[in-house]
Amino acid sequence: MYASLALAGLAVEAVCGYPRWLFRAIGHPVSWIGRLIAWCDDAWNRPSHTFARRRLAGIGALAVCLAATTAVSVGLVLVTRSLVPEPLALVILGILASAFIAQRSLDEHVRAVACALETGTLDDARRAVAQIVGRDTTVLDTAAVSRASIESLSENFSDGIVAPVFWMVVGGLPGAALYKTINTADSMVGHKSERHLAFGWAAARLDDIVNLPASRLSALWIAAAASLLPGVSGRSALAAVRRDAPRHRSPNAGWPEAAMAGALGVRLAGPRSYGGETVDDHWMGTGPADATAADIRRALRIYRLACVIQAATVALLAAALAVTMPGALT
Repeated sequence: MYASLALAGLAVEAVCGYPRWLFRAIGHPVSWIGRLIAWCDDAWNRPSHTFARRRLAGIGALAVCLAATTAVSVGLVLVTRSLVPEPLALVILGILASAFIAQRSLDEHVRAVACALETGTLDDARRAVAQIVGRDTTVLDTAAVSRASIESLSENFSDGIVAPVFWMVVGGLPGAALYKTINTADSMVGHKSERHLAFGWAAARLDDIVNLPASRLSALWIAAAASLLPGVSGRSALAAVRRDAPRHRSPNAGWPEAAMAGALGVRLAGPRSYGGETVDDHWMGTGPADATAADIRRALRIYRLACVIQAATVALLAAALAVTMPGALT
């Protein structure tokens, strides 16, 4: 168990995020992973091959990416721990681990949508929400823009924060890196387009599996946060999860989305358009669908407190492990 490392990563990311100057200089670990996935896709996903052969190529590509991630991340841990003493190794590895957590970035992107709705034009808000969702945004009205940003906040809380922290606690830096590799592969090739239905099958299935624990935890953190804040409801969050989460087309996204919908008293998800094609998904929640910038602000308050609750839980786990397993920090 690597709770101390996860706590260090959370603390570094909460204070610093991933600096823009560093991204401009060297990119981001996820972008490096993405380049490898794109290379595999270009090299091995041949339209002339049979469906079965393309599925096998996708399995092989995912295995190559996971092997490369394992080699690099395990190598970094071994080199760091062999060169510096344990407390300093925890700090260094915590800085590296922070790159796989996206608390600040998610907050900034969703807050930008609320600001655009409050002080800018609808087109400004559409451009802002297009940075965080994959659906068609040019035809969204104010309510749809608001719902899209809240849905993205909820789902990415699970995928971008709870999941990497969970796998970091379980597997250290390699655990978080391997999770990010799977999640990035799913986002790049795991969709059901003609090109990627076979090649991305393995990435999509494995992503569903590795996100199962985090999606449930994220709903719990959202409900716990909502129970501590005025104007929102933790009880309604849990009721919405029980009622609506199983009806979502994703085995995981429905959990945080339903929790946030119930907490806010609004409806999320529902029919929406991707690439000109309408996805007729179930609604999450039973409230009105006309969400506003004020609802985005309420969702952000829930999200921030949920991040704090998760960090406090990790801190308690780290303290317990420090007593029972002294010296095993990273």
